[in-house]
Amino acid sequence: MARSINQVILMGRLTRDPEQRTTSTGKTIASFSIAVDRGGQDDSADFFDVTAWEKLGELVMQYLGKGRRVLVQGRLRQDSWDDKETGKKRSRVEITATDVTFLDGPNSDGGNSGDSAPRSSSNKSKDVVIEDIDDKPIDLSEIPF
Repeated sequence: MARSINQVILMGRLTRDPEQRTTSTGKTIASFSIAVDRGGQDDSADFFDVTAWEKLGELVMQYLGKGRRVLVQGRLRQDSWDDKETGKKRSRVEITATDVTFLDGPNSDGGNSGDSAPRSSSNKSKDVVIEDIDDKPIDLSEIPF
């Protein structure tokens, strides 16, 4: 029997500052939305709602704001409910984040200049060139991981 897979990876920019709330059991939730460019001739994008729970949500609240670039990994969750005003069935799909990678540097202005990613400059060590390579097989017991 095949297992089910529910995994999504998105890279985009926050469309608004994250909002924080707390559940009745005391868990912290951060909610935000991201715009993901479609990458075609037009300038259209898709918009996704994201929730991050507890420690991840606290980090999102502390470090992210509107315009910041992020890579979100998580799973899709669908909610359904009856609209109180119209009585119609409503539903939405949102991402529950399992990991959020901050792609902009801490001093980024959130702009599209492309200069916001951390740079590696002359402080980086020079590449090491190994000249003496033999054809002996690798002993896997010598690998530290």
